[in-house]
Amino acid sequence: MEKFSAYRDLGTGIQPFLTPVPPVGSEFLGKLTLPIRYVLGTIRTASILVLTAVYLVVVRGACLALLPIPPLYRFVEYLLTFLLGRSVLFILGFVWISPEQFNRKRGKGPKLAESWDPKTGDIIVSNWASWIEVLWLAIRFNPIFVIPVPESVPEHPERSRSSTPITPTPGRRTGTGSASIQTTNRAAVTRIAIRGFQQASVLKMIWITGHTPSFGNNLSRSPAFSLEEIRKKSAKPIVVFPECTTSNGRGLLRFADVFRQNVPVKGYQVFVMCVRYDPPTAVAPSLTYSVPAKTLGPLSHLFTLAASLSAPQITIRLLAPSESPGSQLFISSEILSDYAGEDALSETCASLIAQMGKLKRTGMGWEEKSNFLEFYRSK
Repeated sequence: MEKFSAYRDLGTGIQPFLTPVPPVGSEFLGKLTLPIRYVLGTIRTASILVLTAVYLVVVRGACLALLPIPPLYRFVEYLLTFLLGRSVLFILGFVWISPEQFNRKRGKGPKLAESWDPKTGDIIVSNWASWIEVLWLAIRFNPIFVIPVPESVPEHPERSRSSTPITPTPGRRTGTGSASIQTTNRAAVTRIAIRGFQQASVLKMIWITGHTPSFGNNLSRSPAFSLEEIRKKSAKPIVVFPECTTSNGRGLLRFADVFRQNVPVKGYQVFVMCVRYDPPTAVAPSLTYSVPAKTLGPLSHLFTLAASLSAPQITIRLLAPSESPGSQLFISSEILSDYAGEDALSETCASLIAQMGKLKRTGMGWEEKSNFLEFYRSK
């Protein structure tokens, strides 16, 4: 859509924020199956809401009585989260999710499978395109999720209504509007530092998916802790999304300087994963969730997925631990030869995830998306 051309990455030509749509010409099948999909979506969504209510009552309620016995509490919490979360994914059509091991070094012969088993205080780094990977991480590792707290929120620049035509000639009068295609200059956006993090439950992570920092919080009153403080006090692995918001899966957003750490990392392990979703079709909507709803949060997206007639497809690739930035055999110069920034770990993870998922890295980050969402909602 041309009115959003200002939010197209100049280096790659990718629009990383708009929700992907099915191919043109596939509307007939979608309309034909609409009654069936509405009924299916209603049944599936109601079932998932019941499971969510059970989670709130049992896991976030009754299980708190086990807090005086931390090992027992963590075991019961993980077991119930796994059962309920796996049921939700099954209802949505994810019968089985089998992650793939990724090896950077392409040697001869098959690669040995390496254990991907994050321990207490380890960090899991991933790209972020939907709430589905949040739920998968919760049922697989029962981790601590953290959300970034920025120094400030982006100042939304006044966008000029004037634009410059692509060509000085009036073009053909085809009636399609192609003669008046215009481009809009995007004002430069200042990068904003991340001053710390807050812990978040899996339900909160799902609810804020698609939004940008500060996720509706009052920044002046929001407590923020360094990642190292959270890591040292945690009894679980920690999940970090350095993009700080979701993309539409077509490219990788600019990683924020969330670690400020050199590589290889010492004292803990870093696990790197990448998630990719198939493009949408007439009967299978996009699994990515880059534009959040104003009121119902992800519930409208949940209903759309529940009404799908085809099995959803997700690809999760896990970097072999021996090749991760936490391995003492990791050679940083292979990736950071031209890097002169302050966060070597963030840059390393961005390069690895782009390689794992064959994703192009864009120069746009959460600050640009914050401006995009304001512009999108105004339209």
